[in-house]
Amino acid sequence: MLLADELTLVREGLAALCNSIPGFRVVAQVGTAGAALAEIQRLEPAVALLDLGLSDLAATEVIRRVRELGLRTRCAVFSVRKDRKTVLEVLRTGACGFLLKSSTAEQMADALGQFTQGGIYVSPQIEVMSLFGETGGRNQGEDPLESLSSREFQVFSLLVEGIRAKEIAARLSLSPKTVDTYRSSLMRKLDIHDVAGLVKFAIKRDLADLPA
Repeated sequence: MLLADELTLVREGLAALCNSIPGFRVVAQVGTAGAALAEIQRLEPAVALLDLGLSDLAATEVIRRVRELGLRTRCAVFSVRKDRKTVLEVLRTGACGFLLKSSTAEQMADALGQFTQGGIYVSPQIEVMSLFGETGGRNQGEDPLESLSSREFQVFSLLVEGIRAKEIAARLSLSPKTVDTYRSSLMRKLDIHDVAGLVKFAIKRDLADLPA
């Protein structure tokens, strides 16, 4: 399997954990999304576990490219975020799992087992049924985030992290003009007219990777 995280200690800790699980071996550790994509193409590991917060290219873009290339590697992400929209958008790109960074070693072993058997794993701390509207459906229709397309939500998530439009374009493999179009569209849908307002909205929604 392959691990991608920008923080060396986190990456090495995950590698040690995964290598301790019978039947699994980390064949590559990388610190960027670009390196992850290159190693996936070179090695085609069974599983690639990607930090959602990779800064050079969105993890979801790596997953899309792996699928477009027809590679056998199954990609999952791990993150501190657990909001409904983020988890759904990651799964919709074709990810085979969404793990929280607060997961236990036992949960990691369960996840890897699911991945290699063709299954999908979502951390038990995330209420899976509510993701698909089985519970909490009343709020789903009222949530303005639900009106955002996948691309608009990606741009929204990066804007509230303080990422500039030019860098957002690079991470999502889009033109700056296209990013501006998505930004205008998402602001109109949310009825918010500046980035400061977007940040306040995101903090109010308790998106875990945003500064309070």
